[in-house]
Order: sequence, then C-alpha cells, then structure tokens
Amino acid sequence: MKQLGEILLDEGLVSEVQLLAALDETHARGSSLGRTLVELGVITEGQLVKALAAQVGMQFVDLDEHPVDRAALALVPSALCRKYTVLPVALEGGSIVLATSDPGNVMAVDDVRTVSGRPVISVISTHDNLLRAIDRFCRADDEMDDLSQAFEDEIGTADTDLSKMGDFVDDDAPIVRYVNLLVTQAITDRASDIHIEPTEHDLRVRYRIDGVLHETQRSPKQIQGGVISRVKIMSDIDIAERRKPQDGRMSVVHNGRKIDLRVATLPTVWGEKIVMRILDNSTASLDLRDLSFLDENYATYHEAYTKPYGMILVTGPTGSGKSTTLYATLNAVSKPEINVITVEDPVEYRLAGINQVQVNPKAGLTFAGALRSILRSDPDVVLLGEIRDHETAQIAIEAALTGHLVLSTLHTNDAPSAITRLTEMGIEPFLVGSALDAVVAQRLARKLCNKCKEPYTPTPVELAAARFPWVDGEPLPELMRAVGCPTCSKTGYRGRLALHEVMRVTEEIERHAVAHSSSADIAATAISQGMIPLRNDGWHKVALGYTSIEEILRVVA
Repeated sequence: MKQLGEILLDEGLVSEVQLLAALDETHARGSSLGRTLVELGVITEGQLVKALAAQVGMQFVDLDEHPVDRAALALVPSALCRKYTVLPVALEGGSIVLATSDPGNVMAVDDVRTVSGRPVISVISTHDNLLRAIDRFCRADDEMDDLSQAFEDEIGTADTDLSKMGDFVDDDAPIVRYVNLLVTQAITDRASDIHIEPTEHDLRVRYRIDGVLHETQRSPKQIQGGVISRVKIMSDIDIAERRKPQDGRMSVVHNGRKIDLRVATLPTVWGEKIVMRILDNSTASLDLRDLSFLDENYATYHEAYTKPYGMILVTGPTGSGKSTTLYATLNAVSKPEINVITVEDPVEYRLAGINQVQVNPKAGLTFAGALRSILRSDPDVVLLGEIRDHETAQIAIEAALTGHLVLSTLHTNDAPSAITRLTEMGIEPFLVGSALDAVVAQRLARKLCNKCKEPYTPTPVELAAARFPWVDGEPLPELMRAVGCPTCSKTGYRGRLALHEVMRVTEEIERHAVAHSSSADIAATAISQGMIPLRNDGWHKVALGYTSIEEILRVVA
C-alpha cells in the first residue's frame, strides 16, 4: 500500500520540501502527517480525505457535485443519517452506496444494512461535506406532509373545534412534531423569517432565505387552528384572542445553540397569519469589518462612532440590517469603563455588559419616557431602537448635544433624506445640523454562491441598460454571474452582504439643513464631498465579484 506522502507527491499536491518540513513538524507535534499538512495550510481537508481514500482503495465523492439518488435516500431514515453523519447516495447492483467520513464505523454500516435490507458499499466524503448534504437532502418537508395528514385524520372534519388543540403535553403528538420540524427546518435552511399563512383552501408556509420568500409547505386547512394555537402557546400569546394583532417570543435549542424567535400574529380574512423572526445571537456579536464596508465608507463611519458625543443614524427599510449594524457598532464602542444603555421595541438580541430596556406602552414606558430616565442614569452611549416621533427625536438630539453618543435608526430611502425627515418631525434645523454627525443608509443584497458563480464579459448594451459606471472605449469589465448548484439550492446565491451610503454631516450640509434645502440638493453636496451613493457602492461590490448586476438592480432603485 502506498504511503500518504507518496500519493500527495504523485498528485502534485505537495512538493518534496513541503513534505519533509511537514514530516519534521509531525514528529515534533506527535500528530499524523495528513493532519499536520492541513493545519499548515499546505492541503485542504477535502484533498486529505481524497488521498486517504486512494490509500485504502476506496472511492472519494464530493457531495457538492455528486448526484444523489432519491430512491436510495428513501431507504434510510433521516434521523439515522444525522445520528451517524452518513448519506445514501446511490443504488448499485442491489447494494446501497453509503457516503461516510468514518468508514471504520461498523455500527453505522450495520444499522443502515438492517433498515434498508441491502448490502452496503461505503464511499468516503469529508465531514463538512456530509453535513451540508444531509441538511440539503434530509429535509423535514416529507415528514411534515405525513404529520399533517396524520393530524387531519385524527381530527376528522373541518367543522371540529380546534381552538384548544394547541396545548399538548405529548411531545410525540403530530401537531407538536409538525411545529417543531417547521422551526428546525427553517433554522437549517438559514431562514430569517417563517410565514404561516392561512388561505381559503389550505395553510401555506414560506421561509425568507437571503431576503427572498420561498414557499416550502402547503398543508390541509383542517390543521390551521391546531398549528396556530400551538405556536401561540409556545410564544406565551393569548390563544382566545383572535381579533387583534399580538406579539410574543419563544426560544429553541438547535444543535446545542439557543435561538430566540420573535412571534407576531395578524388577523386576516382567512384566519390568523403568524410571522416568526429567527434571531440568531451570533449576528449580534459581529465585527463591523464583517459587514462588507468599503474602505472609504468604513473610515468615515469609524471616525463618527469613535467620537465621544454626537448622533449617528442608520436608515433603510425594514429588514435591511439596521439593527445588525448598530449592534456591531455597540460591540466596537462597548468597554468596561463606558456605560451603554439601549431602548428597544422589542429587545431582539441580548448583549453581555450592556443595559437593555424594552419599551412597554401599556405600563407607560415609551421611547421618550425611557430616554428621559436613561439620561438620568449617567450613560456614555445610548442606542434608541427607532426615532418615531417629535418628542423622541427632540430628546435624542438634546442628548447628542450634551455629551452623549446617540445611535438610532430612521425609516428613509437614503442618507440625505434623514435630515429633511428630522426637520419634518419638527426639530429645529440648526439643532439637526449641530447634533447629527453621520448618516448610514443601508440595503442587503444576496451574495453570489462561491461554488458555482462564473465569470463573464457583459456587452456594452447590458452595461448601459444597468447604468453601470463604464466609459465607452474602455476595456469591458469581467464580472461574475449566478449559475446555481446544489450548495445554493440552484439559486446562484448564498448569504448576504450590505450596501452602504455613508454621509458625513459637514458645515456645508449643516447650512443646507438651516436653509431647508431639498434632499436632492443635500445629496449633490454630499457626493461632491466624497459620499458614495448606494448604487455605486453596489457597483463596487459587483466589480469585486461579490454579487451580480441583477441583484443590485433588485435592491437599489
């Protein structure tokens, strides 16, 4: 049998010098040669596993590219695949071909042989590769179909009263398992929201993944009452009240990680619609450098939030990542010697070392009221969830003028409009110019899938139609476009990045505020002083190969 080093040399994956250095390092560490080469960055995990497979005479499969036979998948339960991290990929001459990262796991092979009733042929894949494939192919959709059918059979006709069917203690009850699977699959699919929507004839479930809604499930109308009641009970919402919107919160543990969900109900003509916002606390611990700021924009923003006082506003529509940017800013400024207090509605992410206050209008705790109390609590940095009215805006402006750093959000389409919006709220224009230090407008665009994106050269007509900044006569740029592969569920996109428009409030812009200038005039001055408009920021990221022309046109007017 060939040695691992020989195989890697034959494949041209390592040089003799690298191999000798790795052997010395292996002896010093007391580890294996393959592991040392991976840790030194000479080869990847996939290359190591492929070489090990060749060493023992087994086939290596890359499950990101390898087709998976649905007939083989149907023979092995999803729970078993997840338990042993294995995946049936094909049927071959009456045997089942099983992908595994540990071919020595005899129990896994025996259990698959027993449940499938077929001999097993093992092939090797990497552990991470297997986990991604299991998430892709062992979905909960089919099981949810079976559960909804079982529940429908259980309750009989549509005339059955379902108002009290959500309060189950049996974890194996079909409705309990259905709702649990609904949430688990959404988290696995990286969804940000779950929409449970009653229609005239059925119950529709949609997930928002990378900012776009995808329909994943349609269930019989008869289970609607049970599903809605179950979600309400889990979220501590009054199940008897169906005529007005309600809010709640629940927590689940997924793969050892605690994830919170914010739940909102909305009465519609066909019943109550439920939207669950999935709040992954890892988002709140992001570094500002992870938010895809261009260097020029980051420098401007860094200068603003490192000042001891002033106001910074992040603007954009709902779901544009404003809260994530503000939390990342808090992480950057929060230190033991600084008192940071937030007022939010609701508190989405719990942050260590920061005093967070949730508004409660029923108890008389409004944004303005909470802000007044906060200013008596000796804060250095104040985060306001949103500026909604004159009173809140006035107190926030005064706080920024009296030695506090104030961070908040505002609903405007671009950065220059924030100044006109505040004056429309009744704030004196000279106060706006004095207190406001910087405004960030933000949108979220989908990132191209790194596995399948391909380079292409657009035509002059395409560039002109998109208003891409290209001058006739210059060489055509090489851009990237979406293709679609199993990794990105054939969409061509995986993950999201932020587009920014960072406006520094200079003396000229202060004068515009006092003169009641239009947002167009303010924008023209800001651009002349170096502000990069949202669309141009998008074009920079297209040129860098992060996203596509079509995606920028989808999210920026």
